[in-house]
Amino acid sequence: MATQTTNLTQATDTRARLMARVDAFFATLGQGMNAYMHRKSRMDEIEALHAKSDAELAEIGITRDDIPRYVFRDTFYI
Repeated sequence: MATQTTNLTQATDTRARLMARVDAFFATLGQGMNAYMHRKSRMDEIEALHAKSDAELAEIGITRDDIPRYVFRDTFYI
């Protein structure tokens, strides 16, 4: 009579590694989406400021050249 043994820990380890890779993939995807949405919202603000006249920008206290610096002012240490 023949007997068979199965190594269940190897299958469990393989499944755990696969699940960790899937989790890492979706976490990275989520981070990329978050960065994209953050950038997109800033681009909308830049476009809105570029649509303003020079007089309107002067009321805010910026020039056309200062728009990117103004929009990203919270990320720069200037």
